[in-house]
Amino acid sequence: MAFDYGLRQIGVASGNTLTGTSSEVTVLRARDGVPDWDSVAALFTDWRPALVVVGLPLNMDDTEGELADRARKFGRRLQGRFNIPVEYVDERLSSHAAKSMLREQGHRGDYREAPADALAARLILDTWLAAHAE
Repeated sequence: MAFDYGLRQIGVASGNTLTGTSSEVTVLRARDGVPDWDSVAALFTDWRPALVVVGLPLNMDDTEGELADRARKFGRRLQGRFNIPVEYVDERLSSHAAKSMLREQGHRGDYREAPADALAARLILDTWLAAHAE
């Protein structure tokens, strides 16, 4: 399972290491980066992930800023609350790529009504799956 961490929305995707496939799951609303933890728990109950991947929003010069610190904190909370291993993936430009893909499909740009975050989470997970393919 992968998360595209954001302050207002957190995209969620699920994948399978055997098939190397992934799909968008949902977008969780967040308040200042904090999701409804009951909703996260419900996802974990339904999907039973063996590992969680959290997108790490690095700066273009490879440094970590405040948002990367908050994404790491989110990952630590996932690990602590649900006792699940967490890995991080460089997610630079994943949201930009997701929005570009959606525009090509005719999306009008109303990302609050139809967010791109779940697709961004899928792209993050695809990066992880590609790096860990057997």
